[in-house]
Amino acid sequence: MAKKWNMIIDIERCDNCRVCFLAAKDEHIGNEFPGYAASQPPQGHNWIEIERKERGSYPIVEANFMPVMCNHCDDAPCMKAATDGAVRKRDDGIVIIDPEKSKGQKAIVDACPYNAVSWNEERQIPQAWIFDAHLLDDGWTQTRAEQACPTGVFRSVKVEDQEMQQITAAEGLEVLQPELGTRPRVYYKNMHLMAQCFVSGSVAANIDGVEECAEGAEVILKQNGSEIGRATTDTFGEFKIDKLEKNSGQYELEVKGSTGSLSTKFELSDKSLYLGAIELA
Repeated sequence: MAKKWNMIIDIERCDNCRVCFLAAKDEHIGNEFPGYAASQPPQGHNWIEIERKERGSYPIVEANFMPVMCNHCDDAPCMKAATDGAVRKRDDGIVIIDPEKSKGQKAIVDACPYNAVSWNEERQIPQAWIFDAHLLDDGWTQTRAEQACPTGVFRSVKVEDQEMQQITAAEGLEVLQPELGTRPRVYYKNMHLMAQCFVSGSVAANIDGVEECAEGAEVILKQNGSEIGRATTDTFGEFKIDKLEKNSGQYELEVKGSTGSLSTKFELSDKSLYLGAIELA
């Protein structure tokens, strides 16, 4: 079987520096790559974009960032919408929108469910991130985004599909909107930071009449009597239990510390929840 390109993106490593965004623009604005892509317009096109997700509430809040781009789908809707071979799937898995054959085919833009294809009004062509195929064909082993990223967010791998399935299972990778059945070749690690919720709180204990942060308290999260998460409070008495599905119903939280214990119940909606200050009895 042929080896194909895949991109692995670790959301946890992204700090929104936007160097990948700039690297893509640096590569394509003002540069023509015949057979691969026409030059990117200076404004209006973001072939690599960064999505932002805030979770939690004061004082336990976090912001996470997810680079998004053309997914180079194996069952690409843009290919189905194109005529005259304007969009092709290479043997190495990369999808290319031909800059000549695609002229006038705005339907290619509308077909992408990820909004990853942009319309070049001046040249009347659809355009998207080409996985830097022109560089890979010239012997490069990394895309410009991966090469430029200072925190190691990107990892491009060229492997057979069976090996990619093994990597996906071993690293817990996910793709965007798998229900669409487009079979993307861009995979995400730590997707829970964008798609799931956490519960948090601050545990305190009354010691000799003084309210103290309860460091080292054991926090156990249960649902329907079964444990689904566990954490230990830090120096500030704070804890966080992550990877909870949105609108997943009622939970029970048990907290055990050196000065006492307690149990409380709560309902989880579609947002991460801060339970406030929890005082051990």
